[in-house]
Amino acid sequence: MNILLNFINNSIDNGAPSIVIFQKNMAAGFDELAVAWKVLEYVGQGDNHPFTFPMDMQIGASDSWGNYMPQLNASNGQLFQVTLTASGDRLSYAGPATSAKEVQFRNGLAQGAINACIYKSGRLLAVKNGIAPNQQAAFEFKPTIWIGVASQVVQGEVMNSAIISNINTELSLLGVKSADIVMTGGGPGPSSTPYKFSLNNVVMA
Repeated sequence: MNILLNFINNSIDNGAPSIVIFQKNMAAGFDELAVAWKVLEYVGQGDNHPFTFPMDMQIGASDSWGNYMPQLNASNGQLFQVTLTASGDRLSYAGPATSAKEVQFRNGLAQGAINACIYKSGRLLAVKNGIAPNQQAAFEFKPTIWIGVASQVVQGEVMNSAIISNINTELSLLGVKSADIVMTGGGPGPSSTPYKFSLNNVVMA
């Protein structure tokens, strides 16, 4: 299912700040950094930016030689692994995961580290680098997104901890079919107020 979202800039800031949207991997440690899944640029005051947030996701992998394997559709409760075949490393479904809430990944190679990646709408959502042979990684996402104002953030790249720690708005999309994400606040000088994000005009599925 796809969720139709529409970002609206109702702030009093004339600077059109960059807006970053991401999810956090709940199966990872607290120190794991998140990926900037989508960055909205130059959304001026009063402008809007519609986009789709899919519930479907894909898993991909790359090896230590810089080769990328075709992405596969992935669902919670599934395990995937990379194995060596006659034609090279291959990513494939390997059966049920040990947790119904997670997409799990295993490096089944005898040698060489593997990077596992999760995608939504073709954009990188989360990554786990350097998975050693016979080691596993797990991805778990709540039906929420994190959103905030950030500078010098590149879509599809890992954000630093300082940026992530400054973003504290989590919006639940559980059961949502469509909604507006309205940004308010901002402004110049000492009278400026913090940016706020809220879901408006919510239509439930």
